Parts: sequence; C-alpha cells; structure tokens
Amino acid sequence: MLTTEDIIRKIWDAQGYGNLAVWDDGSTQVIEPGGTPVRGGNSPRAVFKPIPLVARFPMLDNALYNPELRDTIERTIRDAGGSIERE
Repeated sequence: MLTTEDIIRKIWDAQGYGNLAVWDDGSTQVIEPGGTPVRGGNSPRAVFKPIPLVARFPMLDNALYNPELRDTIERTIRDAGGSIERE
C-alpha cells in the first residue's frame, strides 16, 4: 500500500540522483530523467521529480508535514488511478 509519508521520504532521498518512479504495490525506483521504467511488465503509477517538490524544505520533517506537498503527492497518485493513504 502506498503511503504519503513513505513517498515523501523516498522523494527526499532521491534528490540529486534522478526521478522517483512509484508502482501500485509501494515499490519505488530512482530513474534517470526521461527514463521509461517497467517492472514486472507494468509501468509506474507516477514519476516524481524530487528537486521541484522538496528542495525548498530545509529538513525532511518540514516536507513530511507540509499540507501542500502532501496534497500534491496524493492528487498525483489518485489522478493516475491509484490509491494512497496517510499514515
């Protein structure tokens, strides 16, 4: 199951390494920009670009509890047809 907090943590960790692909089962993979990842024959539910999302926050806790960021992550997953929940 996807949770908002887990995705934000992984986006935070992916800064400077690439984009973060997220699948329905909660698995993630850092990919190169423009890459087209496939896992088990399935494309990711969403691909997040870390720097525009979290670089403005001085600490991870600031990102984890920012309502705007949480809404952006959740809306992206739901708009792509997935489900996500907050911890």
